[in-house]
Amino acid sequence: MSTTFPRARRPKLGYKIEQVEEFLRTARAVYDGTAPAGTVLTADGIRRTAFGMQKNGYSTAHVDAALERLEDAFAARERDQAAQSMGDAAWFQEARASAQEILNRIARPAKHRFQRVSFLTTGYSVDDVDRFTGRLASYFEKGTPITVDDVRTVVFRPQRGGYREVQVDIVLDAVVDVMLAVR
Repeated sequence: MSTTFPRARRPKLGYKIEQVEEFLRTARAVYDGTAPAGTVLTADGIRRTAFGMQKNGYSTAHVDAALERLEDAFAARERDQAAQSMGDAAWFQEARASAQEILNRIARPAKHRFQRVSFLTTGYSVDDVDRFTGRLASYFEKGTPITVDDVRTVVFRPQRGGYREVQVDIVLDAVVDVMLAVR
């Protein structure tokens, strides 16, 4: 019986144990360089990982925290490899260009920063997203403190006719990429 993570307490569901264990085996092999040829895993891939749910599965909070640490480790290694292969100046310029693209998007006028869904569809609350993207703009422009965890865990209320969730999520993922790149 595996004890990598605590189990979810009833009545909550947890992540499927075998899926988590298989993912961790793969991640360990990729990180150690012992994975079969063609097996690729990146910080972005870790962020997008999802597991099925089961009764008495692994605690989602514990697994999610471990995935964040794993993403951080992969991102640090990717940053070091990129800086080494292209040079520090070129790597920094690329990170800066990515940050500028994000800033251009979130500096748009309030209530017009992202596409809206139809009034019959639910999206993210326009006010919630605009408030958070204002914090992000302050981070990029003035260095106002905000953590990767703040971006990873932000939650927006649903709203009919709100912002298109996919667009907002893509920008938030890009913000995490930039923040991890410049750590």
